[in-house]
Amino acid sequence: MRIKHSLTFGLQITFAALTLVVASSASGQSWPTAKPITFINPFPPGGAVDGFGRPLAQQLGTQLGTTIIVDNRGGAGGTIGAALASKMAPDGYTWFLGAVHHAIAPSIYPKLSYSLEKDFEPVALISDVPHVIVVNPRKVPEKDLQSLLERLKKTPGKVDYASTGSGTSQHLAGELFKLKTGAKITHVPYRGTGPALQDLVAGHVDMMFDTLAGSSAFIKSGQLKPLAVTTKERVAGFESVPTATEAGVPDYVVSSWYALFAIKGTPKPMIDRMIVEVEKALAQQDMKTKWTTMGATSRKLTGAEFGTFVHSETLRWADVVKKANIRLD
Repeated sequence: MRIKHSLTFGLQITFAALTLVVASSASGQSWPTAKPITFINPFPPGGAVDGFGRPLAQQLGTQLGTTIIVDNRGGAGGTIGAALASKMAPDGYTWFLGAVHHAIAPSIYPKLSYSLEKDFEPVALISDVPHVIVVNPRKVPEKDLQSLLERLKKTPGKVDYASTGSGTSQHLAGELFKLKTGAKITHVPYRGTGPALQDLVAGHVDMMFDTLAGSSAFIKSGQLKPLAVTTKERVAGFESVPTATEAGVPDYVVSSWYALFAIKGTPKPMIDRMIVEVEKALAQQDMKTKWTTMGATSRKLTGAEFGTFVHSETLRWADVVKKANIRLD
């Protein structure tokens, strides 16, 4: 009887121990192990996603006690890297750095091999960067947006604007501006932010609907003149620049946002843990300083709430693409 009792008691202890192990695993506390984590960045090195993704990866690696590798897989407006990420194992060791471009992509590329909303799980908004309407002051002498709009009405088609490429947020920001104002301006697409800004500063194009992060250095040096920021309120550090609404274009609000997604099927405890860690990382003072320097904010938007935001952005830009009749060659 004592032997049987001892065996029964031993089995109970073993079962309890196993239960604790399973519970620990289910809670996500056993993740990550020493295995490195990879963030797939679907854009080339040096861009905005790198600018926000790499500091975040470094901070998260420190917090999680592991290495986080940023793997750049650029091409086709970020869709090649997204397609690759969507096929990765949902084991918590591969995550996806997405952007507003991926909410635009479904209406621009109707034959995508992946779905942002079906193949990924929303984790958190990393940063939100407002756009700014900037002009070359040598090409555009007007001191404010209203004066420029008056000239655009008198001389339609005589002013052009640069973008970082067809189908990008800078391109659609320009098209939305045209829809809201009736202005007739000519789109000049470039292969990235660098070439577009270089030609704008050189005076080969007149204006641009760029991210504040991209244009801030040229604004501060006086090489570009800001006419309006595309936010509801004025931006810290650029308080002298009016909002588009103040400048005469009501409800013209545009931003380029960057975010972290999990591969569909990633265990929820791991996603929940990552959300907590991202919030903790973005609350660090040095991270806040970096974001402010790049004209960005890091408002709290995670999980299902962030997923709702992504869905609304997808619908919003699809409407702009349809009304502007945008077609890519």
